[in-house]
Amino acid sequence: MSNIPKSTTVDIMLVCEGTYPYIRGGVSSWIHQLILGLPHFSFGIIFIGSRPEDYSDILYTLPKNLRHLEVHYLYEEKKFLPKKRKGNEKAFKALSSFYQEINSDSVKMPNELKNIDFFISKLTKEDFLYSKESWNFMKRIYEKNAPDIPFIDYFWTLRNIHAPIWKIAHIVKNMRKAKVIHAPSTGYAGFLSLLSANDKEIPFILTEHGIYTRERKIDMLSAKWVSYHTPTLLEDAPIEMNYIKQMWVKFFEKIGALTYNRANHIISLYPGAREIQIAYSAPREKTMVIPNGVDMPRLNALVKKRVTRIPKVITLIGRVVSIKDIKTFIRAIAITKKHIPDVEGWIVGAMDEEPLYAKECEEMVNSFDLKENVSFLGFQKIDDILPKSGLLTLTSISEGMPLVILEGFAAGLPCVSTNVGSCQDLIYGALDEADIAIGKAGATTPIANPLALAENYIRFLEDEVLWKKAQQNALKRVETYYQEHQFLARYDALYREVM
Repeated sequence: MSNIPKSTTVDIMLVCEGTYPYIRGGVSSWIHQLILGLPHFSFGIIFIGSRPEDYSDILYTLPKNLRHLEVHYLYEEKKFLPKKRKGNEKAFKALSSFYQEINSDSVKMPNELKNIDFFISKLTKEDFLYSKESWNFMKRIYEKNAPDIPFIDYFWTLRNIHAPIWKIAHIVKNMRKAKVIHAPSTGYAGFLSLLSANDKEIPFILTEHGIYTRERKIDMLSAKWVSYHTPTLLEDAPIEMNYIKQMWVKFFEKIGALTYNRANHIISLYPGAREIQIAYSAPREKTMVIPNGVDMPRLNALVKKRVTRIPKVITLIGRVVSIKDIKTFIRAIAITKKHIPDVEGWIVGAMDEEPLYAKECEEMVNSFDLKENVSFLGFQKIDDILPKSGLLTLTSISEGMPLVILEGFAAGLPCVSTNVGSCQDLIYGALDEADIAIGKAGATTPIANPLALAENYIRFLEDEVLWKKAQQNALKRVETYYQEHQFLARYDALYREVM
């Protein structure tokens, strides 16, 4: 911790929610690449996480131009004894007006709530948690919006949704001076950024790798922690029927819309994501597409390390978490094994983010008798993995623009992926007619369809002509459209423009 950089001022302040530099993955790799690739700018990081125990040590060698790093945990509570307090009636009226906005189509934030001092002095966290006015406020909106569910469930959900806001307000109040604030997502990171942009009067850039609001909806559908304290028939009901889950979804939808409304520029990684942002109320004139890019010269050198035959190895590079649907990959390997007995499935990624899910995946491998076929390799350097692989795969149920597909392409590796995010665009081409004309660099399948995945694994591993054509297309597509210098040049120009 003594080596964490501190500075009073930076050019660009990045707000990282549960990513860099404490978690590996596509977004973290992108942030590291961006900072390293623009050494003439000084960067700062505001890291916001859940609780200290959810993260390990710093996992990256911090670039020299990363001048500042501060770390905050939104659900790390300081213990204190509550005491009787009245609360500020006017402040709760302002909060009520915000709730009217949440339940409307408006994307405006009440003027009073734009001032960070509102949360520091007028409506403090203690007032929200313990005052009589807070009780009256919660009771009113409960009776109006959700009288059919147990009040205790509504009460605790409302408190949990709002708890991070005061932590965020204090982060903004004490934020170091920056010329630009840049958030790689909406959510709490986006909310912090829009408050900073208002408070400090600085430009705000938003880059969405996946669509945060949509991904939170997926989380809510499967979440076990979002349930009723009181047993009810609705506990495992779909989201349309579970009002507690709807509260979380509405909250993230609204702060997403507010974030879009305040941002100076809203960036997506591929055209389809841009249209989704617009559907979620992003002003079209603010949106633009800046695709990811990879270090083509370095990765292309790995092609020479490949053996002449196609290795019977299918590699999934990703965290062992439910959104990556590792279980479908395991099922697909079990089907593939019937045709290619010596096939290997390598799962390359951290296993500590969802320990229970990771354990279930290991148990599935055992139950399917795949110990000799499926390996959990943990974090590895892709330079060591890609030349030994025959196919790259992703089985995710949601993605943005997976950097790992581009890295695989640059290293001469075709990909079989579920049709999520920009995967189909990358594999089949979509940016223009010339991109489409390059041809297929693999195949896409529906989500949660192990049979379709297995059929394509077998097809590419057993047909050398098909495989080599896909390899050539992959290399040409990255070389033409997705090189690192192209991606960095666009951000360099954007930063200079807003400064």
